[in-house]
Amino acid sequence: MLEITPVRSLQEASHAHEPHLGTQQRLNAALAAVEARMVEVVNSDVTVLRDASRHIITSGGKRIRPRLVFLSYLALGGDDELATVDVAAAVELVHTASVVHDDINDHGIMRRGRPSVNSIWGRTFALLTGDFLFTKVYELMAPFGDLNVSLAEGTVALVEGETLQAAAVKDGNFSRAVYYDIIARKTAALFRSAADMGAQLAKGTHEQVEALRHFGFNVGLAFQIIDDVLDIVGDEAKLGKTAHIDIEQGRGFSVAHGGEGEALMDSVKSRMLEGDTIEQAKAQAQALVNVAITHLDVLPESDAKDELIALALSTIDREL
Repeated sequence: MLEITPVRSLQEASHAHEPHLGTQQRLNAALAAVEARMVEVVNSDVTVLRDASRHIITSGGKRIRPRLVFLSYLALGGDDELATVDVAAAVELVHTASVVHDDINDHGIMRRGRPSVNSIWGRTFALLTGDFLFTKVYELMAPFGDLNVSLAEGTVALVEGETLQAAAVKDGNFSRAVYYDIIARKTAALFRSAADMGAQLAKGTHEQVEALRHFGFNVGLAFQIIDDVLDIVGDEAKLGKTAHIDIEQGRGFSVAHGGEGEALMDSVKSRMLEGDTIEQAKAQAQALVNVAITHLDVLPESDAKDELIALALSTIDREL
């Protein structure tokens, strides 16, 4: 029998809306509420769906997307972040479903420091678990009206990006332009949706919402570039997932710098690990973060704005 890490009830976790708490304390309490909400919403009497879903949810993760929801909300004066918990949980479940499916496609056996869902339950049940997580998003988002349009935008782009990536690998059609198109869709678009929904929930002005959308998008691009670099130079103990999959499957940042159509495995490895390609990637990610932070100029000064800047910087300040 799979052992599930106990998670506090949603009511026990939900103490974020306290006037005396600082931004970081409110954020931590809200994120605890998201953890509890995700575990709660995937309850099912079909035990394999419940257990597999809770296995991946309780494996941890950076929770950057929920952070973007909360901090965007707080930065525009939102004062009841618990009202955004279901939206933040929905965004994270979209991402979680995508990594379950990603591990099926990539034959990944480790995720977040644990065996992947497909390595325990097999490909069929992993596929169904990913589908289950995606459908639970509908349940969470049902009360939020037009916000569903924003989340749908990010989710559709994610699937398009993963599909373009698979097609590019199959066809040997990797280029700089293809690479950026893929990461814009599969990662940056959902970051944009997270920031957008937080801003809309806080009833920000059109200018503020657009600024946070651009912030999220650029942070998402930088995050994915660094993630790809880490896949090249990292190891499984540090990454918490199966390393070097992207190298073996002929994709990643340096493939995008390798010229049209160069996706043969040996060529990819040599180009990735030689020269200044990794330094170019890091510089590009830094430039994107700088652009993201500039977009925050239209926001009022606040602790939440400072936390958004820190979040952006943290995406590139990872061990390389």
